[in-house]
Amino acid sequence: MTIDFFKYQGTGNDFVMIDDRNETFPASDQALIERLCHRRFGIGADGLILLRNDPDYDFRMVYFNADGAEGSMCGNGGRCIVRFAHDLGLFETKTRFIAVDGEHLAEVIGDEISLKMSDVSGVKDRNGITFLNTGSPHVVRSVDDLESLDVVSEGRALRYDSAFQPGGTNVNFAQVIDDHTLFVRTYERGVEDETYSCGTGVTAVALVAHQQLNMSAPVAIQTIGGNLSVSFHSGPDGQYHSIYLIGPARRVFTGTITV
Repeated sequence: MTIDFFKYQGTGNDFVMIDDRNETFPASDQALIERLCHRRFGIGADGLILLRNDPDYDFRMVYFNADGAEGSMCGNGGRCIVRFAHDLGLFETKTRFIAVDGEHLAEVIGDEISLKMSDVSGVKDRNGITFLNTGSPHVVRSVDDLESLDVVSEGRALRYDSAFQPGGTNVNFAQVIDDHTLFVRTYERGVEDETYSCGTGVTAVALVAHQQLNMSAPVAIQTIGGNLSVSFHSGPDGQYHSIYLIGPARRVFTGTITV
């Protein structure tokens, strides 16, 4: 079987994109998806995303982790599929699509994609660790010297901590740069490694920075893969709404692969 694919990246978080509007891609073949994402034996990516038709939306986003399993919401993947759909001519400037966590709105503004994230119902404490769900589960931990931190070792320990079982969690380490800027590194479940950037992760960090440090929106986020910003409105009892993840998303290359 020959598969046409597109490769996109959003601040270094990279994805195999497939136009599956005819629904011919074998989405149940986890081993195939894992192989396509493999950086030695496949195309190489942090995840694979199918763009499908939906009768009520401009398109449907179906996201798979690099291990081949269908995943929870991916913020940078969401921004990349918006760019992909725009490149395919599915909309002009603004779009409305459906993903695993519900409806999303987005807008193309030059090189940047502004993606509306799901509302967040609260920031919780689990055994002394800050936890919240921004479409995917995330832990946020503050550190003083993030550049020298062993993110993989420290992140893996928290990812599999008993407090977050059975599903586990993504883990974000954040360092304050100034009154409105944070440096963030993330260990992602499903990838089981540090990624260059994580959209739902930086969203989680921005909300925690507002709650715990009174950092006002928009919060600027520096990642290894580039810069993002997160805007939001806060309500009572740790409620957040009108959350937007904003940053670049670009096509890297296109190709075909025979499997």
